[in-house]
Amino acid sequence: MAALAVVVCCLVFGFCFLCFALLKWNEIRYRRKGLPPGTMGWPVFGETTEFLKHGPNFMKNQKARYGSLFKSHILGCPTVVSMDPELNRYILMNEGKGLIPGYPQSMLDILGRCNIAAVHGSAHKYIRGSLMSLISPAMIKKQLLPKIDKFMRSFLDKWDGKVIDIQQKTNEMALFIAFKQIVEVESGQIYETFKPEFDKLLIGTLSLPINIPGTNYHRGFQGRQRVIRILQRIIEDRRASSVTHSDMLDHLLRNEDSNYNLNDEEILDQIITILYSGYETVSTTSMMAIKYLHDHPRALKELRDEHLAIHQNKSPEEPIDWDDYKSMSFTRAVIFETSRLATVVNGVLRKTTKDIELNGFIIPKGWRIYVYTRETNYDPFHYSEPLTFNPWRWLDKSLESHNYCFIFGGGTRLCPGKELGIVQIATFLHYFVTSYRWEEVGGDEIQQFPRVEAPNGLHIKLSKN
Repeated sequence: MAALAVVVCCLVFGFCFLCFALLKWNEIRYRRKGLPPGTMGWPVFGETTEFLKHGPNFMKNQKARYGSLFKSHILGCPTVVSMDPELNRYILMNEGKGLIPGYPQSMLDILGRCNIAAVHGSAHKYIRGSLMSLISPAMIKKQLLPKIDKFMRSFLDKWDGKVIDIQQKTNEMALFIAFKQIVEVESGQIYETFKPEFDKLLIGTLSLPINIPGTNYHRGFQGRQRVIRILQRIIEDRRASSVTHSDMLDHLLRNEDSNYNLNDEEILDQIITILYSGYETVSTTSMMAIKYLHDHPRALKELRDEHLAIHQNKSPEEPIDWDDYKSMSFTRAVIFETSRLATVVNGVLRKTTKDIELNGFIIPKGWRIYVYTRETNYDPFHYSEPLTFNPWRWLDKSLESHNYCFIFGGGTRLCPGKELGIVQIATFLHYFVTSYRWEEVGGDEIQQFPRVEAPNGLHIKLSKN
């Protein structure tokens, strides 16, 4: 019996020593003079599990222990986290000083190395210019808004008396409308095949790059490969046909703008970028706007009044136009406040191309910097009563352009699809609030991190307005 006890004690001691050694491994491996304080976690995994599971609380705890600039190891990379608004602005505005995009390997592999978030310098200007030629305000006004209007009318039809999961519906709406804008004719035929593969791709972007069956990364990478095959078949069919189409893919293939002549890899990554960037932000912001408006009747009344005024000046089948959209000042305010309070995008990643000094610390070449902008959205210095849903604050247009408004990114990385996303959400809200009233069915939970979502759905019962 005594011998067994000794063996058990030895095993426990050995296990504890192994855990201690593993925890120290990253600390020793990434030890550098001048680094910010912080912890590095386990080998390979680092502190990714704590980061993804506890998110904002993990960040707040680390900030309380180490300050607003601390080191960690997340998503497979040694990383310095910045929670300082002044420093965040400096990082976002100074890409030319060795602070290039630094997205994790999983995101680069799954979204593609030619996506706008991965490239920098002249390549970024080239890809951004090509993207803006597709979704500029002029293109939205002339081509995209009429299609968005037509889609929303059809999509929101015949919901009267139904109980729906508004999260599911806004997901369907955001992906299908983007897919339809890219491949208008083929979208109806292949969407049901395309969507599940794209959903796998989406989940895989935020994972450790471990390519073994069963991991999110493996599923995401497999999803990308199938998405690419679907799109390649469409491109081949288009090139074999003399028929022209009025959609984004046709614009890219015909190379109408000689300044942005993309190869096939760039075209495919561009398409995935448009789908990825618009899908989650548009769907989640639309869902959360419905949630906040339900919980704040005064805001809902003002929004509905704004849209009824537009609606009453039109015949039943007359679409909303650019002037109508530009008149939706309170709607725009609701969208900005929803984006701020729900915080769909928590931050952005940069990578150092050389040793860089930040706030007295030396960040080594090749390290990531996580510009964590989430807390700025709740800073009372910038937003009075920051945890209150108050869209009226955004009626002061200067708030959109203040130095610490990072809702849509910053610097040369300001989201190129910002206006298109706002147009889509505004059009959705127009037809939703002028057609229906709604009430929530049951107490639905909202999860805030790593993605804003309702794990069990957000169910509402609709009735005709």
